[in-house]
Amino acid sequence: MSVQEHPDTEVLYCDTLKYEHPDNKRFLKDVSRWIGKPIKMLRSQEYSDIYDVFEKTGWLVGPLGARCTTELKKNVRMEYQLPDDIHVFGFTVDEQKRIADFKDNFVDTRTDFILNRHVITKSDCYRILRDAGIKLPAMYLQGYKNNNCIGCVKGGMGYWNKIRVDYPATFKRMAKLERKMGVTILKDRRGGKLVRMYLDELEPGRGRYDAEPDIECGVLCKVGM
Repeated sequence: MSVQEHPDTEVLYCDTLKYEHPDNKRFLKDVSRWIGKPIKMLRSQEYSDIYDVFEKTGWLVGPLGARCTTELKKNVRMEYQLPDDIHVFGFTVDEQKRIADFKDNFVDTRTDFILNRHVITKSDCYRILRDAGIKLPAMYLQGYKNNNCIGCVKGGMGYWNKIRVDYPATFKRMAKLERKMGVTILKDRRGGKLVRMYLDELEPGRGRYDAEPDIECGVLCKVGM
């Protein structure tokens, strides 16, 4: 659709593949073949991957979002863009808040929220891919609501307990990094107030992943950092 309406479209992907599911490389190739366009990878010149960001900045996640998204996606995109570019983003019609937030925070960016304009939902996207013969990325098939890096710092208790089961090595690595950095991803309500909780303190079974909000990772993950 984007290629049809914007034939000169340059398809870009901010590269965080190192800690995404390996199946994402297959998915990118399938999509590239389907749309008849190469997908160009954009990479940070300062940070090699998400753990490099964590180690160098001493930051995992906070009220302003995740530093990895800022450094590996937002800043990379802004460094690459030209003033007269039209940015075609895949926010669906059921993501009105994200669209509004983007417009509020990037008022000088020319955008086309093409899926929203054509009243296409996330479920419609799944159907369109299926009809094109493209299998969904593995993380969706494993029951995850998003296809971010495995072990996303924006996840809640339910998400991290699912990661503990599906990807125990990732869970252990992040738990160890939290202790090393002295910062935490999660907070727990104790005695009427929120306190930091390390992953190695998280009891199995806590949290309800299906009740957690979607994890936004891309063009807008809070802003201002």
